[in-house]
Amino acid sequence: MSTVEKTVTVDVPVRTAYDQWTQFESFPEFMEGVESVQQLDDKRLHWKAEIAGVTREWDAEIVDQTPDERITWRSLAGTKNDGTVLFRTDPGNPGSTQITLRLEYEPEGVVEKAGDLLNIVDRRAQGDLDRFKKFIESRGTETGAWRGEVKPSGEVHH
Repeated sequence: MSTVEKTVTVDVPVRTAYDQWTQFESFPEFMEGVESVQQLDDKRLHWKAEIAGVTREWDAEIVDQTPDERITWRSLAGTKNDGTVLFRTDPGNPGSTQITLRLEYEPEGVVEKAGDLLNIVDRRAQGDLDRFKKFIESRGTETGAWRGEVKPSGEVHH
């Protein structure tokens, strides 16, 4: 299992950054290699992405989602990909948000293991955060929002 953690500061308030991140189907606009994300229901997503030249598909479940604080997911099938994205008001600038992405993944096959050694995922994660920053700052507002909560017990509150 490999772990990547990256942080970026975006010049929008926490609510704007968080609300945009809940719009999972927009991820291909700023995430390298992500071909599509389908929101199946409040907790489940189907991903299709290119990883080290290979197309992979997997389902993920949101296991903890607290508005303006965090979204945590785990893969259910396919490529191992678990993580958390945290949102925090930048202490030095109350109008900005620090976003931390923590990703745990399991490289599959020789090509991905070689890519892991070259830190491809590490660079891609930073690039995705940098592109998210550009995306949300250029818009200044979110494309939508889901303000519900997913509790670790599996309960969903709208």
